Amino acid sequence: MPELPEVETVRRGLEPAMAGQRILEAQVRRPDLRWPFPERMAERLEGKRVERLRRRSKYILVDLNSGESLLIHLGMSGRMIISGDVPGSFHHDLLPLAKHDHVVLEMENGARITFNDARRFGAMDLVPTAECDAHPLLASLGPEPLGNSFDGPRLAATLQGRRSQIKVGLLDQTLVAGLGNIYVCEVLHRAGLSPLRRCNNISRARVEALVPIIRKVLEEAIEAGGSSLRDHRQTNGDLGYFQHAFRAYGRESAACSTEGCGGTIRRVTQSGRSTFYCPDCQR
Repeated sequence: MPELPEVETVRRGLEPAMAGQRILEAQVRRPDLRWPFPERMAERLEGKRVERLRRRSKYILVDLNSGESLLIHLGMSGRMIISGDVPGSFHHDLLPLAKHDHVVLEMENGARITFNDARRFGAMDLVPTAECDAHPLLASLGPEPLGNSFDGPRLAATLQGRRSQIKVGLLDQTLVAGLGNIYVCEVLHRAGLSPLRRCNNISRARVEALVPIIRKVLEEAIEAGGSSLRDHRQTNGDLGYFQHAFRAYGRESAACSTEGCGGTIRRVTQSGRSTFYCPDCQR
């Protein structure tokens, strides 16, 4: 499942092709993905101008001048593909639409935006822009880890008294929005903090120290275009390459990269997900 860096990479890729542009034509080529598309979706999109693109957690929001926003969730295999006359880029020929090209937007600048999703776990919805925060998929989300409202004291207060393991706590989207399995593993390795430690058994100072590490890991991953493990690609088709910088995730039995450690990365299962960590230097 794409995490915050992958979704932010896609949003940034879409922005120059969509922001300020009208949608000349919209094709909705099937009735549903994970859930049914909203009623008259193509009609409600055509002729509308894109005011801005933003991200909330793992969702992209395309604000339109109609007062509605197109909410996009990539699911497990969803891709947003840009072709045609892309501003600031080389021309990419328009290819015949493929089997899994489910939604197609023709922009006034000549760009074509295609939502391709082979597994159909993605989703799209149209919601009044002023009511986005109340949408069922967004209403319970915690603060953005790259936003001003996310800081050490808030994280410490949120986790204080919780008996869950710290990795499970950081994956709780109601506490922090957008963090996923890959990046929590990387954050905890850099912090030297065991993913098995209980939240209520970690000092306030160590919890607060996680915040700058979380920001740095996410910023580095965004700069690298995200992590391409199976399905993720950027809007131009390129792979992300942050996976080459992993220190823990997916490195079971490999030597720990922490200077002077000498330990070995181990894999355990927490809440049905694989956790990678070094039992020697993560305490």
